[in-house]
Amino acid sequence: MNKLFAIVLSVLSIAVFTPRALAVEPSEMLKDPKLEARARAISKNLRCLVCQNESIDESNADLAKDIRILLRERLKAGDTDKQAVDYLVSRYGEYVLLKPRLEPQTYILWFGPFLVLLTGGFGVYYARRRAAASKAAAKVEAALSEEERKRLDELLKS
Repeated sequence: MNKLFAIVLSVLSIAVFTPRALAVEPSEMLKDPKLEARARAISKNLRCLVCQNESIDESNADLAKDIRILLRERLKAGDTDKQAVDYLVSRYGEYVLLKPRLEPQTYILWFGPFLVLLTGGFGVYYARRRAAASKAAAKVEAALSEEERKRLDELLKS
């Protein structure tokens, strides 16, 4: 039993503590370490258009590799980080960004969840208030005598 526990613990610790391998191939890496560091920092925030929720740094897809190479070419050509990202956005659209920019066309992404939560909160508030009012009305109606009910019905009809 102890041997099995040791094996399971070893496998789990290897899985948890081993750093994830990045998909960046040695042939893609830039010789200048500063440029390579910039490219890695930028590529962590760019989405693989095939894998969708992976950065291009983590993805093995051919398109992700093409975007990594294109990014490095732009940096070698002298683009700033912003210029390189803007170029990729102009080529592939806003979807290439893992964290979309706060612009009018992305307001629904940024504020939509809050609007849904706010609407749901108002709905719950309104439903509870209405239920409490109907409960109170039922108590009042139950407390009326038969004669009072008839009089109330006559008043409501007129």
